[in-house]
Amino acid sequence: KATVSVLYWFIMKINIAYPESGTQKTFDIDDDKVVQKLTDKRISQDFDGALLGEKYDGYIFRITGGADKQGFPMKQGVLTNSRVKLLLTRGAVGYQAWRGRNGERNRKSVRGCIVASDVSVLNCIVIRKGTETLEGLTDIQNPRRLGPKRAANIKRLFDLSNDDDVRKYVIRREVKGHSKAPKIQRLVTPVTRQRRRRRVAIIKQRREVSKTARQQFHAVVRMRTQAATLRTKAKVARVRLAQEKK
Repeated sequence: KATVSVLYWFIMKINIAYPESGTQKTFDIDDDKVVQKLTDKRISQDFDGALLGEKYDGYIFRITGGADKQGFPMKQGVLTNSRVKLLLTRGAVGYQAWRGRNGERNRKSVRGCIVASDVSVLNCIVIRKGTETLEGLTDIQNPRRLGPKRAANIKRLFDLSNDDDVRKYVIRREVKGHSKAPKIQRLVTPVTRQRRRRRVAIIKQRREVSKTARQQFHAVVRMRTQAATLRTKAKVARVRLAQEKK
């Protein structure tokens, strides 16, 4: 009988993102020793890039997530390196937000936050850049297409004070011969201040009306209690007088 031996090897993919340039790239790791060095590490843990090879020397990476060969994602807080079933709400890792109903929980399969050898994709971000540049990751710049939309974020970007007009610093973009700008969220204008003062005044007015009504109610209760007490005393006096006459 002839025996056929089949050799299986495992390739782990590492998806590295570089937030400073807004780029990301996937690298293949087919060395079992490198995969073995990454095992037992957890999400949010930093590791030296020299574990992956010489071209990553000097880099510091942070693990942000991952998935196995079947596509089940890693979930933070689940301290295991295997797959488990948990009751999840909509929008959680492993349960898409468009599935289910509001308040509904379903039991879904997710992986733990500990890296195992059967994890096929590992997501990382660059914490510190190394000496060599990685082609397609750290050698190019991918500018942001849209600027900040919230008023506080615009102030933080341009280092504005409360006296500056945020509407003059909105980042506009050219689209088919005309420019577009986002609607500023949480913008404080004289109209919003006036509406806030009106709401506060209405609340104070309601409190005064409630206080006056409460005082009137207690006054009526006191008056009726006193009248009932007088009626009770008069009734007792009449009964006592009738007994004395007998």
